[in-house]
Amino acid sequence: MIEVSQFWRDPALPFVEARRVGDGRKVCYAAHSHESFSIGVITGGRSTYLNAGQRVEVGAGTTVLMNPGVVHTCNPVAGESWSYLMLFVDQPWLQALGFALPVQTWSRSPVLYQRLLQAFADLFDASVPDREARLAALFSGLPDLLGSSAGVSAEGNPRLEAAAAFIRAHRSDPLSLEDICAACGLSRSYLIRAFRQRFGLTPHGYLLDQRVQLARARLRQGWAIAEVAQEAGFADQAHLQRAFKQHLAATPGHYRNALG
Repeated sequence: MIEVSQFWRDPALPFVEARRVGDGRKVCYAAHSHESFSIGVITGGRSTYLNAGQRVEVGAGTTVLMNPGVVHTCNPVAGESWSYLMLFVDQPWLQALGFALPVQTWSRSPVLYQRLLQAFADLFDASVPDREARLAALFSGLPDLLGSSAGVSAEGNPRLEAAAAFIRAHRSDPLSLEDICAACGLSRSYLIRAFRQRFGLTPHGYLLDQRVQLARARLRQGWAIAEVAQEAGFADQAHLQRAFKQHLAATPGHYRNALG
């Protein structure tokens, strides 16, 4: 029987992480983002996919793509069962390949779907030779598999970008909304309204998401959960537990103890 949720990591491939979800009804998310480039396939059922304000229903055979920092959710349609596989790939490794972030957020290409299924099978089998080279070939060929050119969409108001950058730089600190307003030169009311329109989260929600991302990175390095809570700016371990489950649909302990 396929587990409800399982993370996968391998010390031989430290730049990539995978997640296999057998019953997506039990793995539901609040709006969140990732520091890594994320790509996955829906292997069964249907779900509602929201990425950067665009909503689409996706089903088995669909590939979904999430660029770093882009707020998104993917949850089941009316309680229907669904399953999926996800890859989270570190940016420095991709940049070394000359990889450009794609504009597309989803694809129904059967060729891409099959290539990704094979990539997951290769990753999960430590006996497969040249796993890194195979993965590099996949990402080098991704623009052709998507069928269009890659690129990064234009940024919006530079003061909003400055607010987001300030939050990222101070995510472990006890930030107030006034601190963020002072850093970017925007009024409280405008910042709240425009920030949500640009990033899909309020400034406080974005700060919490950034803290979860930092906690995820530290847990991946094997830090103790109590130390992670303090390092990432959470009030205590219970606060980390609640936020982590809300954003990643997994407990910190489940994530930290992932097997290769």
